[in-house]
Amino acid sequence: MLLVFVHGWSVTDTDTYGNLPQALEAEAHKFGLEIDIHHIWLGRYISFHDEVSMADVVRAFDQALRDQIPGNKNRRKPFSCITHSTGGPVVREWVERFFGASRLKTLPLQHLVMLAPANHGSSLANLGKARVGRIKSWFQGVEPGQRILDWLSLGSNEQWTLCERYLAYEPADNNYFPFVLVGQTIDTSFYDFLNSYLTEVGSDGVVRVAGANLNYGMVNLREIPDEIVTVNHGRDKLEVGMLEAIGGVRRPQHVPLGVIPGASHSGKTKGIMRSVTKRNAKSKPVVDEILKCLQVRDATEYAQRADALRTLTTHAQIKHSKPRRYVMLIFNIRDDQGDPITDYDLFLLAGSNYAPDELPRGFFVDRQKNKAHPNRLVYYLNYESMRTIKDELLGFRVIARPRAGFSYYNAVEFRLGDIPLNAVLQPNETLYVDIEINRRVDEEVFRLDPAADGSQDFKDQEPSKKIVK
Repeated sequence: MLLVFVHGWSVTDTDTYGNLPQALEAEAHKFGLEIDIHHIWLGRYISFHDEVSMADVVRAFDQALRDQIPGNKNRRKPFSCITHSTGGPVVREWVERFFGASRLKTLPLQHLVMLAPANHGSSLANLGKARVGRIKSWFQGVEPGQRILDWLSLGSNEQWTLCERYLAYEPADNNYFPFVLVGQTIDTSFYDFLNSYLTEVGSDGVVRVAGANLNYGMVNLREIPDEIVTVNHGRDKLEVGMLEAIGGVRRPQHVPLGVIPGASHSGKTKGIMRSVTKRNAKSKPVVDEILKCLQVRDATEYAQRADALRTLTTHAQIKHSKPRRYVMLIFNIRDDQGDPITDYDLFLLAGSNYAPDELPRGFFVDRQKNKAHPNRLVYYLNYESMRTIKDELLGFRVIARPRAGFSYYNAVEFRLGDIPLNAVLQPNETLYVDIEINRRVDEEVFRLDPAADGSQDFKDQEPSKKIVK
């Protein structure tokens, strides 16, 4: 088996993976595998300049593959790949750019084992280039380029697009087997006492489990024309338009997820890869789990591997007999003309009254707007609290501005109603919520008056409160 390690930014030797490559070679025979390891260093092909995009990196990665892997332009030798952190999204973008859902049968990549991948971004990316560059647990102390950091920011356009396209993939049916292995342990030696994200619950210090997991949901909510209800909003009454789910919650084909016990994002002590040495390889669960993933040959074995990793995850996430699981909600607020709405308030609702004050205690962990696209809002929530939500009813309310004038928006609301709570919220997962609000345009925005009426002054014109159809 030809096995390619994709090394991250600023890496010039195999030390970034510790002794993991050697450990896999040494232990492979126990699983009936013969491994021929090749290395690709992304740092050889890119700089940290701001103009370097993920697309640039992907093209350079494709060139590196052609340089390293035998074969010709039309038919490449099959290979498997192990990535860490940003390397996971790089390879996924490469698959999409050069193959996509329609050409998976021609994909030479057989196994993609992603270690702590930032598939749905990282909360650290919002801190800015200089600060992120000082976090040694992620970029090895090198300041990343702005466009790469924009990709990694929670709720980025590139993540959303890639996840939307991935919904059409049927990987196991085409002998392509992606896996996600991630830790949920914090290495406090990386904590800088200023950034709480480095010790965030449900993460490995850089990437949330929900941010790594390739099992996610996407739902489109659209405002229903002329359906207005009056609700209590604090001490006030508020008229809101109702949202409906179009097409239900869409999910990709299941990707096996394994939470590795005792593993953090990086570091020689607890890092999911770098902590592996020749001496401790037999006691590091990540070694056996990777090799078991590389054994998979068909859809049946892929499903079996998913079941085994699910059991591993259940045990790894239990502390003091209680599970520790979290979810992310990524909202995209836009209008029916396709324009982003950046001035808004979003409220989570619960219970039969759909009220913010009926949300369960301890549900909230974090809230973050995407800096480049402020119409994207990300909530990070405690799943164990959310599963106890009153009446198992969840809702969202958006108050977008402007709320009056010649062009404006009504407040809108979505109610789960008869949709089961577990249809939208799954532990360790991310839910993408696209909210489309109708932009209301007053008839007085544009008028044609008879010339016989003579000249008129429109300076003090008031809205007619009649809406363009």
